[in-house]
Amino acid sequence: MPSNLSDSSGNSSGYTMGSLVRSPSAPRTMFNSIMTGVAFFCGAVAIFTLAAVLSYILYRGFGSISPRVFTELPPLPFGPSQGGFGNAILGTFIMVLIGAFISIPVGVLAAIYLTEFSSGNLARWIRFATNILSGVPSIIAGVFAYGVVVLTLNRLGWGSYSAIGGGFALSILMLPIIVRTTDESLQLVSDDLRQAAVGVGATKFQTVASVVLPAAVPAIVTGATLAVARAAGETAPLLFTALFSSGWPSLTPQGLLQPTASLAVLVYNYAISPYEKWKSLAWAASLVLVLMVLIASIIARFATRRKAY
Repeated sequence: MPSNLSDSSGNSSGYTMGSLVRSPSAPRTMFNSIMTGVAFFCGAVAIFTLAAVLSYILYRGFGSISPRVFTELPPLPFGPSQGGFGNAILGTFIMVLIGAFISIPVGVLAAIYLTEFSSGNLARWIRFATNILSGVPSIIAGVFAYGVVVLTLNRLGWGSYSAIGGGFALSILMLPIIVRTTDESLQLVSDDLRQAAVGVGATKFQTVASVVLPAAVPAIVTGATLAVARAAGETAPLLFTALFSSGWPSLTPQGLLQPTASLAVLVYNYAISPYEKWKSLAWAASLVLVLMVLIASIIARFATRRKAY
């Protein structure tokens, strides 16, 4: 009696007689084992790369960080060695806040329109455009914001590089993330909730505002948090719009129209400088950026733990 079952053409199926376990020498078993090993190797390489980057940033960053870096201005090249990047931290928060103020309302309302009010063809085209926008390089968003905001302010005599321009550039990068996550979260809301609201006499607007939107809030918060985390680490758009400043930013209208410091641009400028104290600040700022992204990811994780739908 043969040890392997064969089909009508004489090809071995790889199964042992009386057993549902495929033979280790079967071609499909060998291919599965090889591909499993390749996938494990690729995953291990990704984890090792991430661990190497984080460990080196932690090593260099913790060696350069101190309480004064959060409260002082950057030092002069030939001045005292003490200094910090408190202005860059504050400037980053200001520009991310401006970007969130623009992108979150627009993105959420656009997603509501896609899910609840638009026709099928129009919704597909808008989703396609959103996917394309999410893949646009950040430097293109910076060039666009430069042409729309920076040059316009310059023509009006209100300045040129500014926190408003930087926030506008970041909002372009944040918008597709918010639209996509909100759209998907609204689609996950059960239709039974919509039908129940309509059954008790609620209008379409009341159904969306009182039933659908509250049920999707955790996922919307997650999308907004991830968008903020991405925007906080962008450099190229801010080089075209906000540039850099060694002074403290201001929330006054006049201050928002001035060049503004940010952590990403500070890292870029100081890391390539010939001064060791600036390079030290660049490593400390890199660590702060990594911690900001980590905190944002933790917030997003906690937001997704509660799902109302």
